[in-house]
Amino acid sequence: MNLRRLSLATRLMLASLLILILSLPLAGIGLSRHFQATTTTAFDQRLESLLQVVIAGLAWDDVAGMLVQQRTLGEPRFTRVFSGWYWQVSDGGEHTLTSRSLWDQRLATAPHHEVLLRDIQGPRDGSLRAIERDIRLAPLASPLHVAVAISREPLDAELARFDRLVALSLTGLGALLLVALALQIHWGLAPLRRLRRNLRRVEDGETERLDTRLPAELSRLATAMNGVLERDRRLMTHARHAAGNLAHALKTPVSTLMTLTDGIEEPRRSRLRAELLRIDTAVHHHLARATAAGDAGLAPRIMVGEVLAPIIEGLGRLAERRGIALHAELPAPLSLRMDAQDLQELVGNLLDNALRWAETCVRLSGGEEAGGVWLSVEDDGPGMVPTQRRAAMARGVRLDEQRSKSGLGLAIVKDLTELHGGRLTLDVAEQGGLRARLWLPGSALHESG
Repeated sequence: MNLRRLSLATRLMLASLLILILSLPLAGIGLSRHFQATTTTAFDQRLESLLQVVIAGLAWDDVAGMLVQQRTLGEPRFTRVFSGWYWQVSDGGEHTLTSRSLWDQRLATAPHHEVLLRDIQGPRDGSLRAIERDIRLAPLASPLHVAVAISREPLDAELARFDRLVALSLTGLGALLLVALALQIHWGLAPLRRLRRNLRRVEDGETERLDTRLPAELSRLATAMNGVLERDRRLMTHARHAAGNLAHALKTPVSTLMTLTDGIEEPRRSRLRAELLRIDTAVHHHLARATAAGDAGLAPRIMVGEVLAPIIEGLGRLAERRGIALHAELPAPLSLRMDAQDLQELVGNLLDNALRWAETCVRLSGGEEAGGVWLSVEDDGPGMVPTQRRAAMARGVRLDEQRSKSGLGLAIVKDLTELHGGRLTLDVAEQGGLRARLWLPGSALHESG
């Protein structure tokens, strides 16, 4: 994927998506860590309260010679066997007191002078959150290690439920933000789309100026582009007029000189006529180039089949008289931006040249390709070898050089095609003759490869 050719909307959406992908998980992790710390702290505070209750109820029974718990902790789960709620008091020796819930099991505790909070393994491999500390109780000489442990299952379930809630909420928020950003981008780029439609209308010849009723940034751009369009239009008009004036200015003197050569003896007359013919060809060539260059950017969209129909009909009758079959296969919807007369001139000259060289048939076909229109003219004549095809594309060489003194040379057809942003190629036809293939862009703003 070529990132440089991505549209503005796609760039903005990808950037927004990247920001959401990076920021939302980080936000989720932060929320989860904060909730975990807060919930665990509350859980530990509850454990510490239970520890204080257990310590407050401890006493030594001098008559029985044993530790006793004088208070009821107010939590029935301390009396249910393996309920997950346990407490234990031990001096590390023979004096041990436990909750009924521990039954015959003991907590894996360790002496510690300060309050210690940690996770331990409990009965039946249950995961417990425990709080422990050492205390002194008269008349015992050894310190007592007191521990209270509660199953982590409710805590872990609460943390997991919160994580799922955060994940679902952030996923929904991300989707909502993406939709909102897409709408924002669509709305924000609406003036650009309007400007593009205006450019298309100028390109199709429907209007001569861009609409400047746009946001301030684009309004200045549209105004500047209107100035460029107007200046180019004036320059092209001036160039066409200058070329036309020059051609007409030279036409009369050339015709006069042609007439004067009749009084000159051979071989000087032939040489003079050849040079004058070269001058006349050059004048017509540059006049045709100037006309095409002026119309290329302003011509309306035309239907190829409709424009070429008169040419095909006229040359078809000429082909019948010569015993040649002219077949035309052009799809109806073919269209492009080009002056109708230019298209008729290009295809007409290729068909005319093909008819002069063909033996039995000439075929015209067309279609769409790479955002443009291709037109192919084939004949079953003698064709051309590669060196002849290259020479025929050079300036001053005519396709029908030996059979006719009229019509544009292939180099001129090539030049006019390139002025419209197209291409002309020559190769071997299926029938063995010459195939001239034109490709013309469907849009004046098409970027040629």
